[in-house]
Parts: sequence; structure tokens; C-alpha cells
Amino acid sequence: MPPSINRRQFLLHSGGGIGGLALAHLLSTGEGNAATAQRPLAPKPSHFPGRAKRVIYLFMHGGPSHMDLWDPKPDLQKHSGKPLPESFGSVMTRREVARNPLLGPIKPFHHHGQSGLEISEFLPHLSGLADDLCVVRSCHGDSVNHPQSVYQMNTGSILMGKPSLGSWVAYGLGSENQNMPAFVVLPDPGGGLKGGPPAWGSGFLPATYQGTTMRPGSNPILNLHPQKNITPERQRRVLDAIRKLNGEHLAQRDFDDELGARVRSYELAFRMQTAAPELVDISRESEATRKLYGIDDKHTQEFGTRCLLARRMLESGVRFVQLYSGGTTGWDAHKDVLKNHNHYCNATDKPVAGLLRDLKARGLLEDTLVIWGGEFGRMPMSEQGTGRDHNPWGYSVVMAGAGVTGGTAYGSTDAIGLRAQDKPVHVHDLHATWLHLLGIDHEQLTYLHNGRRDRLTDVAGTVVHDILG
Repeated sequence: MPPSINRRQFLLHSGGGIGGLALAHLLSTGEGNAATAQRPLAPKPSHFPGRAKRVIYLFMHGGPSHMDLWDPKPDLQKHSGKPLPESFGSVMTRREVARNPLLGPIKPFHHHGQSGLEISEFLPHLSGLADDLCVVRSCHGDSVNHPQSVYQMNTGSILMGKPSLGSWVAYGLGSENQNMPAFVVLPDPGGGLKGGPPAWGSGFLPATYQGTTMRPGSNPILNLHPQKNITPERQRRVLDAIRKLNGEHLAQRDFDDELGARVRSYELAFRMQTAAPELVDISRESEATRKLYGIDDKHTQEFGTRCLLARRMLESGVRFVQLYSGGTTGWDAHKDVLKNHNHYCNATDKPVAGLLRDLKARGLLEDTLVIWGGEFGRMPMSEQGTGRDHNPWGYSVVMAGAGVTGGTAYGSTDAIGLRAQDKPVHVHDLHATWLHLLGIDHEQLTYLHNGRRDRLTDVAGTVVHDILG
């Protein structure tokens, strides 16, 4: 090939043969399609009609204790203070806690709603919505460490660098608002996530689909606003000139994906200068709404504000919103479950319940999937007397809305909450189910990477149809 002709020009001018076949494939699959390249976040059809149009993922960073919140274990209470029975075999733990005595549930459970779903006293507000909640009590993953488990719950892999769930959804369905990203992340202002931003990264997918971090206040995205003396008209002229130069630069580099995404980001940022500040301005929300989310209380104000922002983003057309609860350590109750979970439940229980009630009242819960869960659960054995170590072998994840059967507890861990036992649900199964609710076949949502059709669920994943209404 002459050095003056790049790969794309070769394909365009080669006519038939291998070049023509390759070009036909690119155009037929949409990979390389000019319209797709120019509008990668344009709405796309699902594989089949889905119950969910959008997702809110409430990520409880650090690992909430399932046997203290969602998974009642009377046998654990009965044998509290005694050693782990030998019948449970060896246990892989991050710390040497297998020989420590069992620790019973910290607070009692009660039946709630018409369904009688059992929920802990830690969560009095969510208990009032028991008939809307589906608790999968038999979840399990593959790592006892935070970063790897955070990655797995978010990307399907314990390895860093894979596309996140939100990125896959944005890639598969696009956005309903071209002035906003398809995937928005609201991180906890209290500290960084263990594993960091790769948890909401796009991995090998085009960079356009990575999560955009936003925060409350007049400056939701850092460095978004131009200088005060720059008028919109002047900025538009500058951007037009930059776009022309960037287009020439991009064409000379074979339409590099990351470079193309960066070019498009300038245009999106320009459109967001108006949309984003208005979106995060909650001053026009009614006092009743603010109270519903707990914004009038110092303990719930911060997380309540982000929950309210999540609802506003859904209404604006954002496809996938993820909120993180827990700063650097979060729900990681190694020393004192009571103190730790009191703090985080007090901060999140009312706002999450308020979010569900608000979505329901507005008719949005019918086609919005809400997910509550962390990267793993906790061990039934004690640590430092009143704490618990990490447990990826059995834990709970909660769902609501979008065709999920409410008032349901699906599967179970064993008698003490150590391992998933009845109807185990792996992380791949969760992801397959969530995509199914969005009308996406997890085996068909793929991306050609290094000669292989990669997907969120790798070579596994089974939709849990029993929890779908």
C-alpha cells in the first residue's frame, strides 16, 4: 500500500475482494458506520422489548453485611459466640478469622408488607417498601479483596480495564438526550473508591461510553464553564475552528477512537454548559420533595441530594446513573458492625426509600431498574470482637422496579450466611438479568476486541427469570 494512502482510504477504493468485504462488514455491523461515529450516543433499538428503559445503581462501597440487613439467620444467632462448625469446611478469608467465634445478627429482623419480607431494623424506611423489593440472597463472586470485587460487580471481571456495566448499556442503547452523557456517576465526596475510576471506565469500548462524574452544586463538572469574558457566540466560533482542525488531524490518524472521542467531548461539553447546571439545580424542587429525600436533615442531606439528582437525570434522558455510598472505607465494618452500619444506614435508608417512592409516584419506577448492593457481603465469624471480614461467597443484592417481582426473597445462603446455597446467582447471572430487563441479550451485546467478540458476561451468565414478573 503506498504510504500516502491510509487504511480507510484503501478500503474505500479497493472495491471488491478482501477490502470490499471488510468494508461491507463494517457498514453492516455499524462498526465504522459514519453516522454511528458522528453520533455514538444516538438512541439504539434493543434486541427485544425490555421492561426497563433506564437504570439507577446504588453502590454501597465497602461491603454491607447481608446477615445484618437482608438475610435473616436465626441459626447464626443461636450459635453466636461458638466456633464455626467443622462441617462448613475450610474458608478462604482475607484475614485470619475462620477460627474466630460466630457473631449473631446485630439487630433483629421483622416481617414487612403483605409479602412478609424480612428486613433488619437497620433499614426502617426501606422496610416500608418491602412489597416493591426483590432481595437476591444467594449472590456470589470470585475475590475477597475490594478492588477486584468492585471491578467484578461493575465490569464482570476481577481484572482492571474491562468495560463497566454502565458503559455496556450506553454502548448498547445510547442516550435519550444528546446534551447529556448516557452514563453518569455520582461518587461519594467522602473519599475515593477502592479500585478507582476504572470501575466506571469504558475499557476497550470507545471512550465515549465511559461514565461522566458529576456532583451537586453550581459547578457539577470541573472545568466545564468558560471564562466570564467569553461569550457563547465567541466560544462557538472557537469550537468550530477547533472542530475543523481536529477533523483534519483525526483523518490523518486513521480516525483513532480515543482521539475521536476527545473531539466529540468538546461538543458535548459545550452543550452541557447549559444543561448540566440546570439539571443539578434543585432549588425549584418542592419542600415536600426535599423532605422526602431527607435533604432537610444533616445526616441524610448529602446522599439525599444525590438521589434526587439521579431522578432528575433520568427525567432528562440519562440512561444509566450510578451513585456510590461510602468513602475510602465505607461499609467495610472490620471493627464494629453496629457503629459502621448505623452510620451508613442512617445516611442512606431514607434517601433511597424517598427515591423509590418518588419514582413510583411519577410513574417512572415501572420502567426504571433500581439496584442496591456492594461488592460483597460479610463473614458470619467475628473480627476484633464486633466486626466482620469480607465475604464474596454469599451475599445479597436488592432490586426494584421494571418488572422485578416485589416482596420476594430469591435463593439463600447456608444456615449461617457463609456461602450461597439454594439457587446461587453469580455476578455474571446478575449482569445477564439486568441486561435482559433492558431488552438486551447479553450474548449478543458484543464488541470485537483483539480478534474476539467480548461481552460483559464473558462466556457465562444465565438470566434469573424466576424474579421477573
